[in-house]
Amino acid sequence: MKRLHISTPLFRAATAALLAAAVWPAGAAPDTAPSGIWVTETGNLEVQLAPCGPAICGTVVKVLANRSMSGPGAEMVPADPRPALGMTLLTDFKPSGEGEWKGQIYNRENGKTYSALMTHPAPDQLVIRGYVGLPLFGKTQVWRRSTDAATSAQK
Repeated sequence: MKRLHISTPLFRAATAALLAAAVWPAGAAPDTAPSGIWVTETGNLEVQLAPCGPAICGTVVKVLANRSMSGPGAEMVPADPRPALGMTLLTDFKPSGEGEWKGQIYNRENGKTYSALMTHPAPDQLVIRGYVGLPLFGKTQVWRRSTDAATSAQK
Protein backbone atom coordinates (compact mmCIF):
# COMPACT_ATOMS: atom_id res chain seq x y z
CA MET A 1 0.00 0.00 0.00
CA LYS A 2 1.30 3.41 -1.02
CA ARG A 3 1.35 6.31 1.43
CA LEU A 4 0.21 9.75 0.32
CA HIS A 5 2.74 12.47 0.91
CA ILE A 6 1.82 16.08 1.51
CA SER A 7 3.52 17.06 -1.72
CA THR A 8 1.52 14.70 -3.95
CA PRO A 9 -1.08 16.34 -6.23
CA LEU A 10 -3.78 13.92 -5.00
CA PHE A 11 -3.23 14.91 -1.37
CA ARG A 12 -3.29 18.62 -2.23
CA ALA A 13 -6.50 18.22 -4.26
CA ALA A 14 -8.20 16.28 -1.45
CA THR A 15 -7.16 18.92 1.10
CA ALA A 16 -8.48 21.74 -1.10
CA ALA A 17 -11.80 19.91 -1.52
CA LEU A 18 -12.16 19.44 2.25
CA LEU A 19 -11.39 23.09 2.92
CA ALA A 20 -13.90 24.23 0.28
CA ALA A 21 -16.58 22.01 1.83
CA ALA A 22 -15.90 23.52 5.25
CA VAL A 23 -16.20 27.11 3.97
CA TRP A 24 -19.08 26.60 1.51
CA PRO A 25 -21.68 24.06 2.72
CA ALA A 26 -23.55 21.93 0.18
CA GLY A 27 -26.13 23.90 -1.80
CA ALA A 28 -24.52 27.27 -1.11
CA ALA A 29 -21.70 27.59 -3.58
CA PRO A 30 -19.90 30.93 -3.63
CA ASP A 31 -21.24 31.78 -7.09
CA THR A 32 -24.84 31.67 -5.79
CA ALA A 33 -24.14 34.41 -3.26
CA PRO A 34 -26.00 37.67 -3.84
CA SER A 35 -23.89 40.45 -5.28
CA GLY A 36 -24.44 43.82 -6.86
CA ILE A 37 -25.93 47.06 -5.60
CA TRP A 38 -28.99 47.01 -3.32
CA VAL A 39 -31.25 49.76 -1.94
CA THR A 40 -32.02 49.47 1.78
CA GLU A 41 -35.63 49.08 2.91
CA THR A 42 -35.86 52.74 3.97
CA GLY A 43 -34.51 53.86 0.59
CA ASN A 44 -31.67 55.71 2.32
CA LEU A 45 -28.65 53.94 0.93
CA GLU A 46 -27.28 51.92 -1.97
CA VAL A 47 -25.10 49.11 -0.64
CA GLN A 48 -22.74 47.09 -2.81
CA LEU A 49 -22.45 43.40 -1.89
CA ALA A 50 -19.18 41.81 -2.89
CA PRO A 51 -16.78 39.12 -1.71
CA CYS A 52 -14.41 40.13 1.09
CA GLY A 53 -12.07 37.21 1.67
CA PRO A 54 -14.12 34.04 2.19
CA ALA A 55 -17.25 36.06 3.05
CA ILE A 56 -19.62 38.67 1.62
CA CYS A 57 -19.62 42.28 2.81
CA GLY A 58 -21.82 45.26 2.02
CA THR A 59 -20.46 48.79 1.66
CA VAL A 60 -22.42 52.01 1.15
CA VAL A 61 -21.76 53.35 -2.36
CA LYS A 62 -24.46 56.03 -2.53
CA VAL A 63 -26.53 58.04 -0.03
CA LEU A 64 -30.08 58.61 -1.32
CA ALA A 65 -31.98 60.00 1.70
CA ASN A 66 -31.93 60.31 5.48
CA ARG A 67 -35.16 58.69 6.69
CA SER A 68 -35.49 57.07 10.11
CA MET A 69 -36.36 53.39 10.48
CA SER A 70 -38.27 54.14 13.69
CA GLY A 71 -40.95 56.43 12.31
CA PRO A 72 -42.41 57.10 8.86
CA GLY A 73 -41.47 60.51 7.53
CA ALA A 74 -39.04 61.17 10.38
CA GLU A 75 -35.49 62.26 9.62
CA MET A 76 -32.78 59.97 10.94
CA VAL A 77 -30.28 61.25 13.48
CA PRO A 78 -27.43 58.73 13.31
CA ALA A 79 -25.69 57.73 16.55
CA ASP A 80 -22.55 57.22 14.47
CA PRO A 81 -21.12 60.58 13.34
CA ARG A 82 -19.05 59.07 10.50
CA PRO A 83 -20.26 59.72 6.96
CA ALA A 84 -22.40 56.88 5.57
CA LEU A 85 -20.62 56.85 2.21
CA GLY A 86 -17.97 54.13 2.29
CA MET A 87 -19.26 52.62 5.55
CA THR A 88 -19.42 48.81 5.74
CA LEU A 89 -22.87 47.78 6.97
CA LEU A 90 -22.82 44.04 6.23
CA THR A 91 -19.83 42.00 7.39
CA ASP A 92 -18.67 38.41 7.42
CA PHE A 93 -21.69 36.85 5.67
CA LYS A 94 -20.96 33.18 5.04
CA PRO A 95 -23.19 30.36 3.83
CA SER A 96 -25.18 28.82 6.68
CA GLY A 97 -27.63 26.63 4.79
CA GLU A 98 -29.46 26.25 1.51
CA GLY A 99 -29.63 29.76 0.04
CA GLU A 100 -28.90 31.43 3.38
CA TRP A 101 -25.97 33.45 4.69
CA LYS A 102 -25.17 34.42 8.27
CA GLY A 103 -23.15 37.46 9.30
CA GLN A 104 -23.53 40.83 10.98
CA ILE A 105 -25.38 44.04 10.14
CA TYR A 106 -24.49 47.47 11.49
CA ASN A 107 -27.28 49.94 12.28
CA ARG A 108 -25.83 53.43 12.02
CA GLU A 109 -29.02 54.91 13.49
CA ASN A 110 -28.27 53.42 16.92
CA GLY A 111 -24.59 52.53 16.45
CA LYS A 112 -25.15 48.81 17.19
CA THR A 113 -24.11 45.66 15.35
CA TYR A 114 -26.51 42.71 15.18
CA SER A 115 -26.30 39.11 14.08
CA ALA A 116 -28.11 38.69 10.78
CA LEU A 117 -29.45 36.12 8.34
CA MET A 118 -29.64 36.93 4.65
CA THR A 119 -31.60 35.17 1.90
CA HIS A 120 -31.95 35.96 -1.78
CA PRO A 121 -35.45 34.70 -2.72
CA ALA A 122 -35.67 36.55 -6.05
CA PRO A 123 -33.18 38.23 -8.43
CA ASP A 124 -34.35 41.69 -7.33
CA GLN A 125 -34.94 40.93 -3.63
CA LEU A 126 -32.65 40.51 -0.63
CA VAL A 127 -34.14 39.64 2.76
CA ILE A 128 -32.07 40.50 5.82
CA ARG A 129 -33.11 39.66 9.39
CA GLY A 130 -31.10 41.39 12.09
CA TYR A 131 -31.44 39.94 15.58
CA VAL A 132 -30.08 39.62 19.10
CA GLY A 133 -29.63 36.09 20.43
CA LEU A 134 -32.06 34.16 18.25
CA PRO A 135 -33.51 35.10 14.82
CA LEU A 136 -36.94 34.88 16.45
CA PHE A 137 -36.10 38.12 18.27
CA GLY A 138 -35.34 40.30 15.30
CA LYS A 139 -36.52 42.56 12.51
CA THR A 140 -36.71 41.68 8.84
CA GLN A 141 -35.83 44.12 6.07
CA VAL A 142 -36.41 43.62 2.37
CA TRP A 143 -33.84 45.29 0.16
CA ARG A 144 -34.35 45.66 -3.57
CA ARG A 145 -31.81 45.62 -6.35
CA SER A 146 -30.83 49.12 -7.45
CA THR A 147 -32.49 49.94 -10.77
CA ASP A 148 -29.83 52.59 -11.47
CA ALA A 149 -27.08 49.96 -11.15
CA ALA A 150 -29.01 47.47 -13.31
CA THR A 151 -29.65 50.11 -15.98
CA SER A 152 -26.01 51.24 -16.10
CA ALA A 153 -24.82 47.60 -16.27
CA GLN A 154 -26.95 47.03 -19.37
CA LYS A 155 -25.47 50.04 -21.23
